[in-house]
Amino acid sequence: MPAAIARGEPLYLTATSRIHELTPEERAVYATLTPARLPEHVAIIMDGNGRWAGLRSLKRFLGHQQGAKSVQLVTETASRIGLPWLTLYAFSLENNLRRPRAEVSFLMRLLRSYLESNLQRMMDNNVRIRYIGRTHELPPDVQERMQWAAEATSRNTGTTLTLALNYGARSEIVDAFRSLSAEMKQKGLNPDRVTEEDIHRHLYTAHMPDPDLLIRTSGEMRISNYLLWQIAYTEIFVTERFWPDFRGIHLLEAIAAYQRRERRYGGLGEAEREDQASDQDVAEEARSAAG
Repeated sequence: MPAAIARGEPLYLTATSRIHELTPEERAVYATLTPARLPEHVAIIMDGNGRWAGLRSLKRFLGHQQGAKSVQLVTETASRIGLPWLTLYAFSLENNLRRPRAEVSFLMRLLRSYLESNLQRMMDNNVRIRYIGRTHELPPDVQERMQWAAEATSRNTGTTLTLALNYGARSEIVDAFRSLSAEMKQKGLNPDRVTEEDIHRHLYTAHMPDPDLLIRTSGEMRISNYLLWQIAYTEIFVTERFWPDFRGIHLLEAIAAYQRRERRYGGLGEAEREDQASDQDVAEEARSAAG
């Protein structure tokens, strides 16, 4: 058992809500929520920047710029409602390998600019920024700005914003198995004793809970190699809205949809448990009557 739990402390940092800072429209949606049932971790596949620009006869880079604005606005709403963890799929390993070099270079400049221009807003909103992915393969000047922002926000205790950069879930699992294999070799461990927890310890996300809710924008019905291990029991919400048009109110609407669902984790739902209990009562009555 983790020492924090043994001491009666929360395992993960808990954010403080600032509901009064929501817009009137956001407050109206928030009023329909059950605060005690807010998700602990929301992950988002931010999709549709290019199509958003194309529909407006704009260059793709303008879609990415507008998408960066959405990142900050959604993060601020998350911080105001006290969401502990927000993880955004910002730049995939496949993007790095398959997109035109000019577009990749622009995305790297945009990331650096985002960190520099939004650091104060992150501080004002008590947001802590972290990263997952093969970030060591990113340009050195981008890595330097990433480390700078992470160190500057490291003492913040509100929402942890995690950017998945040069990230792919299959690559994450490969990296986890390589790390676990090295540990087993060093310690002389038997492979037959490997557990799911052992694998979890070597994932990029070992320090955070699995997502409760995964949001995908732009209407695409696929996971796109994102957090494949972690979303085994995650609720999925897909919206037709492109990411550049996604705002804090849409995050709250997705959470409202999440709260209307019943999470079963492979077990029975409440209605099914009641039906099963009723069937058992009928069977018991039949046995009593026969006796």
